[in-house]
Amino acid sequence: MEDLTGLKRRVQYYHDILQNTIAYREEWITHLKGRIIDCLTQMGEESGLDLEIETKGELQNLEAIQCSLGQGKSGILQKVSDEFSRPLIKHKGSLIYQQLFNGKIMVMITYPYIEGYGEPQPPKTVAIYRPEELKDPFFVRHMEDFIKEVTKWEDYDDDDSQPINRIGFNVSLPEPEPAE
Repeated sequence: MEDLTGLKRRVQYYHDILQNTIAYREEWITHLKGRIIDCLTQMGEESGLDLEIETKGELQNLEAIQCSLGQGKSGILQKVSDEFSRPLIKHKGSLIYQQLFNGKIMVMITYPYIEGYGEPQPPKTVAIYRPEELKDPFFVRHMEDFIKEVTKWEDYDDDDSQPINRIGFNVSLPEPEPAE
């Protein structure tokens, strides 16, 4: 029989990963979930953001914390008849911390959308973290990224504020600025 050193190493790594999943799930329950909720609540209070924070827990070990800007009238009315119009509802976007099957945490942003007006944009995955990697500065950065994304959505137009970086033939490089 061949040397099984490589196989044994892979099996040990596999068992380590399974133990990590158990530890990550325990960390979520005992500390991380509460800390995320506390950080989001504090950021909302101190920044003046009206946040709706709720835990979605239909499946154990696949919970999510949804931090939403809520929903309301979009300002767009759908004519139902000559006499009546119905307001279209706007969902204002969410920052989500979702447990994955392996106990790691996926951070996502869902974009605003208006019911009955186009399709919602797919969520943006910010990152996937091990519980011990999520430190307080990350929560602030996630919230800033979330607000930046929903602000861009709200201010949508066809202005391209970012220059397109082109690569290939027949693409001239920008002229260097003269030295002073």
